[in-house]
Amino acid sequence: MRTSFSRFSLKHYSVLPGFGITMGLSLMYLSFLVFIPITMVFLNSSQLGWGKFMEIVLSARVLASLKVSFGASFLAAAVNAIFGLLLAWVLERYTFPGKKIVDGLIDLPFALPTAVAGISLTTLYGPNGWIGRLFEPLGLKIAYTPLGITIALIFISLPFVVRTVQPVLQSMDREVEEAAACLGATRFQTFRKVILPVLLPAVITGFALAFARSLGEYGSVVFISGNMPMYTEITPLLIRTKLEQYDYAGGTAIAAVMLVISFLMLLVINLIQWWAGNRDKG
Repeated sequence: MRTSFSRFSLKHYSVLPGFGITMGLSLMYLSFLVFIPITMVFLNSSQLGWGKFMEIVLSARVLASLKVSFGASFLAAAVNAIFGLLLAWVLERYTFPGKKIVDGLIDLPFALPTAVAGISLTTLYGPNGWIGRLFEPLGLKIAYTPLGITIALIFISLPFVVRTVQPVLQSMDREVEEAAACLGATRFQTFRKVILPVLLPAVITGFALAFARSLGEYGSVVFISGNMPMYTEITPLLIRTKLEQYDYAGGTAIAAVMLVISFLMLLVINLIQWWAGNRDKG
């Protein structure tokens, strides 16, 4: 009886604070930085009333900006999911001259101010730029088009995929690949059956991070897009335009719609990631 009592009465103390303190601080931190600002967006937009709210968010200009923002962000994240995986593979599996330089260049979009990136890309892909002038005679315009927006988003979101996949590649045991080859598997079969299932959750995570980063990008896109309503105007720019016109309720209404759509898309991506990480465990 004494043993049973002591078993339940003894507490194991940790160097770090307990669950109650850490959970309370975490919730307070999230509330001030995430929950309260998001709540204010919905509270401000609720002043419009349902009819006015729907009139604003369903206007042709808002729908066009949402299409540009979400379409270009999704495409940029998809491109980076493929080529980011390729870059991570090359950096982890091969040794070549200048490898450290290439590895450092991948982090450049993290440190480079977005305005500098936007000016550089516009200068490069503009009609008189080094690359833009090559495509101009072919009738292909890059800057001031959705294509230019997508290129800018690919540039700023590439590191998220590479840096997410690299640690997984580092932890992979190459003996498993060698065993698959010894059992007669081709290179494609080894990649599809052995390597890809391990990398897929990390690739999906990198895709989600790249998509979220692209969706909220403003500085680099505002230069190369041209900001033409109904064609290259992104939603963050439209929100800023509303705020500059002192239409705070209208701006927050568009922001609320963007928040909801972003949350739903990220929720779907996380569900796919969960499925990819647990399908082999069943």
